[in-house]
Amino acid sequence: MAADTAHGWFLGGAEQDAAANGISAATVTSAPPRGRTRIVPRALRQVVSMVTAESLGVPSGQVRVELGDDHGQLALTISTTIRVVPLSRITREPAIIARTGGTILARSARSQVEIRRRVGELTGADVGRVIVRLTGIDVQQERRVR
Repeated sequence: MAADTAHGWFLGGAEQDAAANGISAATVTSAPPRGRTRIVPRALRQVVSMVTAESLGVPSGQVRVELGDDHGQLALTISTTIRVVPLSRITREPAIIARTGGTILARSARSQVEIRRRVGELTGADVGRVIVRLTGIDVQQERRVR
């Protein structure tokens, strides 16, 4: 089953809600229920992409998002690069790791928690599992202070 069509419950799938409440699907499709907001998968992916980009310091164009179901909750699988400082700078100044948010693994783990929280806040979705797959690094070039 395609990821986009299997998740009507969090996308405002009126037909599934109607069936659960004993209402015919024809009634629901002819007059959508009041007080509902439907978030289409494309918009949901965009929100997740922007939250992830902000969390890991990368452009949103480098973030890919897959939506899924995790026992009735929204499951997110995110593939992205992560911004890091050059190894030469870490060698010269080991304390830079702590100042830039910690190790890559620690930053990734923190971003999972942050993504779950922010996506839930922004969309109202009940976010369950968040998997962040780091596909590469984006080396932050050093800039000279004038």
